[in-house]
Amino acid sequence: MSPERRGVALAILSAAGFGTLAIFGRLAEAVGLSIPTLLAYRFSLAIPMVWGYLVWRGRFRVLAGRHLAIALALGAFGYAAMSGLFLWGVALTNAGLAGILLYTYPAFVVVLAALFLDERVTARTAIAVVVALAGVALVSGAQPRGVDPLGVAVLLLAAVVYATYISVSRVVLHQIDAATLTAHVIPAAAAAFLAYGGAAGTLALPGGPAQWGVVLGISLLATAIPILSFFAAVALIGASRTSVVSTFEPVFTVVLGVALLGEPLTPATVVGGLAVLAGVLIVQAEDG
Repeated sequence: MSPERRGVALAILSAAGFGTLAIFGRLAEAVGLSIPTLLAYRFSLAIPMVWGYLVWRGRFRVLAGRHLAIALALGAFGYAAMSGLFLWGVALTNAGLAGILLYTYPAFVVVLAALFLDERVTARTAIAVVVALAGVALVSGAQPRGVDPLGVAVLLLAAVVYATYISVSRVVLHQIDAATLTAHVIPAAAAAFLAYGGAAGTLALPGGPAQWGVVLGISLLATAIPILSFFAAVALIGASRTSVVSTFEPVFTVVLGVALLGEPLTPATVVGGLAVLAGVLIVQAEDG
């Protein structure tokens, strides 16, 4: 297989892996795992997997001073908040809808860049944002059993938080590569959920094969493998092409939700989801 094909395959693997996050959120709810417990174990167990790979590849380095403080803050307050909000939104709606709504974050990156970074928004980009948000409205209104407005609001907030995390990391840590940043974000996110879960009394040791299966699954399939696959894909085909292929992430979530959880799939959901993906692809093409 050529390096280009390997890169595309790895990007697809990464998208599929991240696409399982909402599925594991639903499974965790079914086996009685709290969100803080699930995410504390997700990030804690992923640390040695990611760090071990980066050390083996000679890409691991420890940040210090201001860069370390910013990276840890991004993990504890940015990525951790997004993850918690996302799984809360999954619990209020369903996996497929959650996957689509979270993937509006590139549109919010454009909005934040225009508001706070004085970046010019072209007509093409503005249309892309409108198309993506129209897709959100269509998907939200197409649920056969109705949709919890709070769930939609929480998921869109998760997308905004994620967009903020990405925007801040680009501006403040522009000299730090994604692998190094991720190596510091993961333990910071783990510490945040360990602290929150302990203080709130919602942190517990998983018990039995079902709970441990979900914990190990989310750590390996929805965290370590997609992160490492993404890094490998970027090395082979570049960040822009990898990001475009990663757009299929919510597609995997929707398909898995239908196949594994019996979630409904309507024509309006398909059209709305395609509108979101179209808007995201246009934004990414404009950035490229």
